[in-house]
Amino acid sequence: MTKVQLHYELERPLLDAGAEAVANVHGYYGIMRVSIAPALDRITVDFDASRLSEKDVEAALIRYGVPIKRQPVSA
Repeated sequence: MTKVQLHYELERPLLDAGAEAVANVHGYYGIMRVSIAPALDRITVDFDASRLSEKDVEAALIRYGVPIKRQPVSA
């Protein structure tokens, strides 16, 4: 297993629906953890790079309704 961490800015602060989407994405195969910044404007995603690519993670987040900006940002 190769653990990788990505940071994403959010298009808008998370409300209840966005927080529920983050909770649901935890069940996606290969995503180990999604944490929300205290300001509710960024998320950090830990995933298994031997199972998923960065594009796969981004697609999963969008599919689940997490309002991320398309490109990861550096920490």
